[in-house]
Amino acid sequence: MKTKTEKGRVRICFLFLDPSLSKSLFLSHPPPPAAALNPSLTALNLSPSPRRNAVQSSAAAAPLLSSPRRTTPHRTQSFSSSRFRLSNITGIATAYLDDQNNTMPTIGVGRDLLFAALGRTYTQEEFEDLCFDFGIELDDVTTEKAIVRKEKHLEEEADEDEEVIYKIDIPANRYDLLCLEGLAQALRVFCGIQEIPTYKLADISKDAMLKMHVKPETSLIRPFVVCAVLRGLTFDKARYNSFIDLQDKLHQNICRRRTLVAIGTHDLDKLEGPFTYEALPPSSINFTPLKQERSFRADELMEFYKSDLKLKKFLHIIEDSPVYPVIYDSKRTVLSLPPIINGAHSAITLETKNVFIECTATDLTKAKVVLNTMVTAFAEYCENKFVIEPVEVISSDGKSHIYPDLSVHTMEVPLSYINGRIGISLEAEEVTKLLYRMQLYAKQSTSDNKQSNIIVSVPPTRSDVLHPCDVSEDVAIAYGFNAIMDQAIVDNNGSNRLAASLTLLPLNEMSDLIRKEVAMVGFTEVLTFILCSKKENFSMLNRKDDKSKAVIIGNPRSSDFEAVRTTLMPGILKTVAHNKDHPKPIKIFEVGDIAILDDNDVGAKNLRQLAALHCGAHAGLEIIHGLVDKVMEKNGITFSPGDKSGGYYIEESDEPEFFARRQARIIYKGKQIGIFGIVDPEVLKNFDITDPCSFVELNIESFL
Repeated sequence: MKTKTEKGRVRICFLFLDPSLSKSLFLSHPPPPAAALNPSLTALNLSPSPRRNAVQSSAAAAPLLSSPRRTTPHRTQSFSSSRFRLSNITGIATAYLDDQNNTMPTIGVGRDLLFAALGRTYTQEEFEDLCFDFGIELDDVTTEKAIVRKEKHLEEEADEDEEVIYKIDIPANRYDLLCLEGLAQALRVFCGIQEIPTYKLADISKDAMLKMHVKPETSLIRPFVVCAVLRGLTFDKARYNSFIDLQDKLHQNICRRRTLVAIGTHDLDKLEGPFTYEALPPSSINFTPLKQERSFRADELMEFYKSDLKLKKFLHIIEDSPVYPVIYDSKRTVLSLPPIINGAHSAITLETKNVFIECTATDLTKAKVVLNTMVTAFAEYCENKFVIEPVEVISSDGKSHIYPDLSVHTMEVPLSYINGRIGISLEAEEVTKLLYRMQLYAKQSTSDNKQSNIIVSVPPTRSDVLHPCDVSEDVAIAYGFNAIMDQAIVDNNGSNRLAASLTLLPLNEMSDLIRKEVAMVGFTEVLTFILCSKKENFSMLNRKDDKSKAVIIGNPRSSDFEAVRTTLMPGILKTVAHNKDHPKPIKIFEVGDIAILDDNDVGAKNLRQLAALHCGAHAGLEIIHGLVDKVMEKNGITFSPGDKSGGYYIEESDEPEFFARRQARIIYKGKQIGIFGIVDPEVLKNFDITDPCSFVELNIESFL
């Protein structure tokens, strides 16, 4: 979640995390101003603002929830280029990742349609505040024509009558907010305009239900299918477009580009049940696909769609399988060839009144979540509002299941857990009211030991609520992050302490202290991408890739992001390369994580590193050496040659990225924790740097 302490400038990332759920998470900064946007490198804009923190939790340490403000005074510097921008006012840099790499889903909704659904109009500032209070963000204000002009690089002037589009960032796990209907309903409940809707299954007998029969061959490719019917649906153009767009958003998000789940929607009045879900050889499947006028065999269709920009990226899911999944009605009319295309016969239109929805999947849990999201978002347009007609799915072993599953699940959360996680002291009645605003029914209960608990009922729209920490997060959002004060609370043992949300982890506290000390001796902090190319990580540093260290990205979108960095050196050198015209010397540093392969259950591990570089008329090895001594001194570590117990010393090393006999490894407690030296001229040439440089990198975790 995000908060801000200065209008439009400072946003702090908040995270509610139970130590048992994750080993490491990263918090990111808000998007940069337009002048700083750059798809190639991190754009930096320095001012007194919250620091990024890597959150690493364990059973013994509570997770970080807020980042401290940095206000270390220092001289003014500025770095700039066409691809990289850094201005230094305080000696501590604040980084903004390019919004093209933002992983949060963004939905585009018509401003006027949204305001009509909310029952009132807002100024842009008022709506930004509403989004902020609800835990989402208004990312951009544009128009459909402006988007087209931008894509085609046109410079035509905008028309005054163009429809305004709000582009809103949505949390990745809030699938219910991925369309205008879900977003508007959530905001209405949040603002107290509407009560939480109750979704029901239509009251029909099992004999009268539509049936989907699953053949055993489907287990070879996509074994699961879930279905539902929306009866008496009323479409207009906006609703129809939103219905189609929600499917696309889900396909890109929880469905993992249709690999886990594929959604098919059909005009039920053009079909006749019961339906069958089968898996047949491609040559046996013949139908007319959506938006085509002739019939294709399934294998012909694969070749045909290899030239289709939208559909060709899904062909690999089933292309090499000996059987393809297919859904028929009782007349052997093809409904769909999942996950590729629907049949033209059952295509929905603005006149469609009864919609049959089927979701085929390799993951049954996600299929049920997707189906629930689709039907609950549009059930308000049905003749009987919020009523969904169920479908009986009969599996190949004869077992019967009724979908959708609209049951409400409950969880019991101690009130002390909620208050302790957030850092507030609320009564149970206040908590239940706050949870209601977040579409969660809640009531108070008392356990046998007289502990006050909150029983939370989670509706089918809130599939993101899986753990008590999710409940705590919703309470914090409704309470208001800006209202959370940095103050002590009384824990279960009756002692005063900071809430878990306000307590720094030792590693993060150490990182911040080192940042401050390095900045105070004249270095400027930078923040670079954790992903890099394999070339930058190895050959440009004169290293060989033995395949035993680097974490490689599968199917990278760009050659610039092929691997997780195993050293901070490439990013530091690229920063210098794009600021060659800056007055010398350039003295920059970074505190950040690298990742290396490991034998643990994850297969890799993060290491927190400090790296610093001096670039000028001379290499400045003595300055880098002095920095090493300074960091060690501030950690209370003395220079003790040969001491393997508590001191540190240096010894000659032979690493290819450094100049021979002008480099040394740092030994602490008998182990190498870092290395420094003059960067090899060939490495500098690879990065197009003409001035000599000295560089140091050492592991911060070794000080803990």
